Amino acid sequence: MAATFVFDPPSDEEIEDSQTEDEEQEHDDDEEEQEEKPPNQQKQSPWDFAAYSESVAEEHARRSTTSIDFKISKLLQQRPAPVTNTANDDDAEHSDSEPDRQEDYRSEDEDDEATNVGNSKSFFAPSEGASFHANSFMELNLSRPLLRACEVLGYSKPTPIQAACVPLALTGRDICGSAITGSGKTAAFALPTLERLLFRPKRIPAIRVLILTPTRELAVQVHSMIEKLAQFTDIRCCLVVGGLSTKVQVTALRSMPDVVVATPGRMIDHLRNSMSVDLDDLAVLILDEADRLLELGFNAEIQELVPYFPLCFVRLCPKRRQTMLFSATMTEEVDELIKLSLTRPLRLSADPSAKRPATLTEEVVRIRRMREVNQEAVLLSLCSKTFTSKVIIFSGTKQAAHRLKILFGLAGFKAAELHGNLTQAQRLDSLELFRKQQVEFLIATDVAARGLDIIGVQTVINYACPRDLNSYVHRVGRTARAGREGYAVTFVTDNDRSLLKAIAKRVGSKLRSRIVAEQSITKWSQIIDQMEDQVAAVLQEEREEMALRKAEMEATKAENMIAHREEIYSRPKRTWFVTEKEKILAAKAAKASSEKRTGSGDEMISAQQAEDLKMKEKRKREREKNLPRKKRRKLEAAREMLEDENEVGKSQGSGKDKKEKTGISLVDMAYRRAKAVKAKNKALDAGKISKVVTSKSKRPSQKTQSRAEEMRDLFQTDMSERKQKRSSGGTGKKKSFKSKSRYELAYTYFPGSCLCSKAFFVPFVWISFSLGSR
Repeated sequence: MAATFVFDPPSDEEIEDSQTEDEEQEHDDDEEEQEEKPPNQQKQSPWDFAAYSESVAEEHARRSTTSIDFKISKLLQQRPAPVTNTANDDDAEHSDSEPDRQEDYRSEDEDDEATNVGNSKSFFAPSEGASFHANSFMELNLSRPLLRACEVLGYSKPTPIQAACVPLALTGRDICGSAITGSGKTAAFALPTLERLLFRPKRIPAIRVLILTPTRELAVQVHSMIEKLAQFTDIRCCLVVGGLSTKVQVTALRSMPDVVVATPGRMIDHLRNSMSVDLDDLAVLILDEADRLLELGFNAEIQELVPYFPLCFVRLCPKRRQTMLFSATMTEEVDELIKLSLTRPLRLSADPSAKRPATLTEEVVRIRRMREVNQEAVLLSLCSKTFTSKVIIFSGTKQAAHRLKILFGLAGFKAAELHGNLTQAQRLDSLELFRKQQVEFLIATDVAARGLDIIGVQTVINYACPRDLNSYVHRVGRTARAGREGYAVTFVTDNDRSLLKAIAKRVGSKLRSRIVAEQSITKWSQIIDQMEDQVAAVLQEEREEMALRKAEMEATKAENMIAHREEIYSRPKRTWFVTEKEKILAAKAAKASSEKRTGSGDEMISAQQAEDLKMKEKRKREREKNLPRKKRRKLEAAREMLEDENEVGKSQGSGKDKKEKTGISLVDMAYRRAKAVKAKNKALDAGKISKVVTSKSKRPSQKTQSRAEEMRDLFQTDMSERKQKRSSGGTGKKKSFKSKSRYELAYTYFPGSCLCSKAFFVPFVWISFSLGSR
């Protein structure tokens, strides 16, 4: 659909000897100015985290803690014999005798799943005029300051998504754009937004553009990118994310910057609790990585910010605005938001969502069930021999990432970690160290899986298998970006067969299976066993530092409460759009629903099993959507009948409350009682009533008999009172039933009524006994 493009921005890591010049320059003076520009001004990197990583040392000094690298180096100095040298020597010996092998992966046969695409296409406006090709940025009708910024950043030719998005976004249309990872989606929405801001009313300061991202690191990256593109304009940009100073962000928001790049939670916090901060003049709303923003954990925040429905009472974002959504993978949740919040949007897909870069080599490493304990040894073996530099390793949990960081440090590898247990300064410092190649390995969770454009990443290793195919696409998208070569290695266990089939279907015949040398795995397993005591010592020291820091924080808090009690209590209480009680109720409801899906509340399942169940239910719903309407209704009716039978079986099997039979209609209950009375009369005629009485206890029969007599008396007194009122001719309320025949037909007119109202309880009892007497 889109032609091949050149998108190779220079950075600090790459030095280019030659500089491309435009042949369509009109003046010779401009060419002389370009030659006289210093090299550092011509070649700027779009991403810069150095400004946020300088305070890590000050942070450790303020918190009275030491870095993990300091703890590891101290243990390495105390160790009598280094482990790394022997490991490298052994690997060097065995690498010649038993190297790693690569084989063609043989995929299993699987049924193709149809995707429901036809229903969503009719909603979007036709985009026949969209062109995915442009020779230069001058063809996109951008102003000279933006063209100059693109030239300084090294952008010579627009990518397909940029060529299609920029002209249409300049007209104010709502856009839903998707393109392959590394294709320049950030510049695709930043350039037209900045072009529109050049013509804003400058005398009226206001927040006119809001860009939401799922992670803090991606927000920092987008903020840095917009500042570089707007460096020759008077447009101001503000960063609002968690982990950084709240007071600095409040001051910046009160100055009314033109562009705000934020994460959803911190933005809602400022809108509710910071004075003089609002979005009344918002003109453009951009959701980067929109499918992630609509997943669990962000859905409530996005609903608070974006008015889904026309009659929504809480509207933090005005309805009249331009909305743009961008992601490499679009899901059904994104389509729902588009239909509810966007106005005749344009779907711009520069390439299919399942398209993979041609320069990407994808491999899988099968971890058998008996070898899962050696997974760390397999990883260290690969990183010591095959993939030795510019590697991102994705782990499943924060604890696993931290353990791998310690193991890599004790083994002599330069590594950095990136996960949620670190402070924001430490997270950005890790990114800066990896970008400048001061460390060779970046061990991260899914925080680094989306949007981060770190130039030079050669390999992505999925140490923990991703949740689904979309997560896999975003993870491996950190390498092989903009035409560069890259490797993606995924560790696959026996529990990840469904994802392995999806990967094999996406990659096809190009998927390779890597077999790691057995001797190398054995050697690294022995080394890891030797390092277990040192890993435990590092974790124990961190726990002690955390306990000491927590005690210091409590003491400082108590001192502040004593010294500044009146000032603290005079401050307005910070609010949130969800109360603590609602949070607890939502957590309990989620827990109850998960227990109901698993079948037993006492049964504990792992996180992987929960994700598998979730994906299984999702695939089941997708298959049911594609069924014809008649079959779908039959399936729903059969499911409802099965649920009713299960509820009846539970109520009968318990034996505790035989009166409460949920899920049974009024007519069924009356029929069962009439049948029971008929069986009783037959037993009386046959002379078998004594046997029935002796087989049962006397107390239930007496209770049933007394209850029947009580209801007969109640019915007779009620009818006698009605007759007296009718004969006396007194005025009263309007009578709903005037004769026994009306009572007799009550259940016919209201067959689905329950026993919760007094109006239908008495007629129902009369029906049950009248049917029995007949």
